Amino acid sequence: MIMLHNSGIFLVDGVPQESAPLSPAEGRKRTMAWNILQAHNCSGDPEALSIRFDAMVSHDITYVGIIQQARASGMKEFPIPYALTNCHNSLCAVGGTINEDDHVFGLSAAKKYGGIYVPANQSVIHSYAREQMARCGAMILGSDSHTRYGALGTMAVGEGGPELAKQLLKDTWDIRYPKVVLVYLTGAPRRGVGPHDVAIALVKATFASGFVNNCVLEFAGPGIASLPIDFRNGIDVMTTETTCLSSIWETDAVTQGFYEAHQRPQDYRPLHPDEFAWYDKYIEVDLSKVEPMIALPFHPSNAYTIHEFQAHAADILAAVEADAQARYPKARVKLTDKLHDGGVWADQGVIAGCAGGLFDNIDEAAAILKGGSCGNGYFSLDVYPTSVPVSLELTRIGATSALLESGAVIKPSFCGPCFGAGDVPANNGLSLRHTTRNFPNREGSKPAEGQFAGVCLMDARSIAATALNGGKITAATDIDYTPVHHDYHFDKGVYDRRLYYGFGKADPSVELRLGPNITDWPKMQPLAENLLVELAAVLRDDVTTTDELIPSGETSSYRSNPLRLAEATLSRREPAYVGRAKAVAAIEAQRLAGKAPEALKAMLDRVGDGNALMGNTQFGSCVFANKPGDGSAREQAASCQKVLGGFANICYSFATKRYRSNCINWGILPFTLDEGTPFPYEPGDCVFVPGIRSAIASGLEDIPAKVIRRDGGVEDLLLHVCGLTEEERSIILDGCLMNHYARRVDG
Repeated sequence: MIMLHNSGIFLVDGVPQESAPLSPAEGRKRTMAWNILQAHNCSGDPEALSIRFDAMVSHDITYVGIIQQARASGMKEFPIPYALTNCHNSLCAVGGTINEDDHVFGLSAAKKYGGIYVPANQSVIHSYAREQMARCGAMILGSDSHTRYGALGTMAVGEGGPELAKQLLKDTWDIRYPKVVLVYLTGAPRRGVGPHDVAIALVKATFASGFVNNCVLEFAGPGIASLPIDFRNGIDVMTTETTCLSSIWETDAVTQGFYEAHQRPQDYRPLHPDEFAWYDKYIEVDLSKVEPMIALPFHPSNAYTIHEFQAHAADILAAVEADAQARYPKARVKLTDKLHDGGVWADQGVIAGCAGGLFDNIDEAAAILKGGSCGNGYFSLDVYPTSVPVSLELTRIGATSALLESGAVIKPSFCGPCFGAGDVPANNGLSLRHTTRNFPNREGSKPAEGQFAGVCLMDARSIAATALNGGKITAATDIDYTPVHHDYHFDKGVYDRRLYYGFGKADPSVELRLGPNITDWPKMQPLAENLLVELAAVLRDDVTTTDELIPSGETSSYRSNPLRLAEATLSRREPAYVGRAKAVAAIEAQRLAGKAPEALKAMLDRVGDGNALMGNTQFGSCVFANKPGDGSAREQAASCQKVLGGFANICYSFATKRYRSNCINWGILPFTLDEGTPFPYEPGDCVFVPGIRSAIASGLEDIPAKVIRRDGGVEDLLLHVCGLTEEERSIILDGCLMNHYARRVDG
């Protein structure tokens, strides 16, 4: 089904070959990725990229903070098309008016600075970008990790908010030229196999080993021709879960048809690797061998074919139970009771968002359920078309009526089920979702309060087959149905009558509408000469997600209030963190006021002259995790740590570039350890880093430090800060990106 090759390969006559009449150095310049990246690179150095994007997109969990940062740094208008969507408008009852206050702010900002405003329930962020902003050969930056439009010939990147603020200030996105991995597709999928099946299989094959971490995936091969455009988009959006950096696909007549259907034929052009293109490694995917898949909690890579799962369900569910119980000791986890009456029974099905709510997915789900019933038991099926134009076309072809007649519920365009703000299952419920993630408690449960629910990812086709059987998990290949293809007709009129198109029409006279929950960032100090950090959380999981660092769901309602949101930091993973971090921050406030407690001086006396060090040693909190940052691009995963007085993260490696970038942009030192270095320390132990400001300023990457243990012992520790650009060093020295821009303006 999928084979990984950890060696370089040429593409010769459209076929992977080990040799070619070119060197790899020459061949790497023949990839689609090289050509697009270099066309957007303004550094003059093909290896050190400084990228300016063609357009940007944000949703309402992120755009307020981005605009606040940019305007505080001197922005007067949006220099490129910037779409503000409102697809994460969650839980409006939480906090009263605050969600709609953010939306009103967004529209006023679009008018003031010249933006595009997409009102709530009109479209999810990535659907709008596909429909109206993607262009062959273009690059788009989004403040959402699933910013992926490679199947439309657009290289897209999901990053934290500060990187978008940089673009608004006409600055650049800076990276070393990435490795490029060929994803070579052959064959054609069988009836009943959908894009999520291919995507989950790809994530399973690549995630754990980090095979494509921070690489660009370049899709080519004869198998592409067998895939409709929605199928390609459905695979592409899930490449985020492999932890790759971006993606790009060959384009063809099918791609051209998409642009023609969306009334933008001028935005299409053919894209193909040049002859003898060379790749750092490659992946073979035989689409004809892909089977319906199911990803069990708590990651899309924890996957099996549905048939494997059915054959070993008792053992697999018992393992998930044990894992969940270890994570959430307050919950009474019980999933093995889903095994009865000759099958495994789910409680809920959801088809939604940028991965599931696509036209073809819902159309085929309707074909499966036509004339059938979801039943009147505990199982329910909710369907969220990805945009109003998609919903309108589904209504016109009769798919909506077929679903409603079967007992499914049609809901408006909304990302909520993907991140815990919609369709929260019952306690111990098992939910099947064609959405992007099934991370711990991302579905909205509160394990700290004894609640637990499990999410399995499945393709819309198999979810519909399961619904047809009343909730008994069923592969779509196991039922008899005839899919009927419907051409998609995009009606732009519904957007023209509701959206605000303001790019190029900035009006400085417009006043921003600031609700009472929209607050400015607290003052942040520049980096001092020495740093002392107390471990406020020590996380020993293999990987720590951004959803654990700052939970999604209802906490996101406070996204525009930095201090209020910070109260939720690590709340579902390490509830004691906030109190510990606040206690450290209080001591630092005393030190800055010249009233440091004697205990701080006594600690510094263990590593030098406490009196001398007191004036130039910053005291803050720190998080240790083995590999933090998988998942969402939300900058709050880092900014909330900084708001609480965090100055450093220590890890063996960062799961994603975007989380590391978020840390740097908020002035959090991204310390790493050599693999194998023991870290036996616990909350309350401190790490002293002498001369850290000078080390960062001079570009040193090996940083000697000392651990001051609670029992009084002092031990050596070697930290690393690798690969910082000159600007990243300046941001850390200034204390955060906003300070960095303020200094540039003042200077």
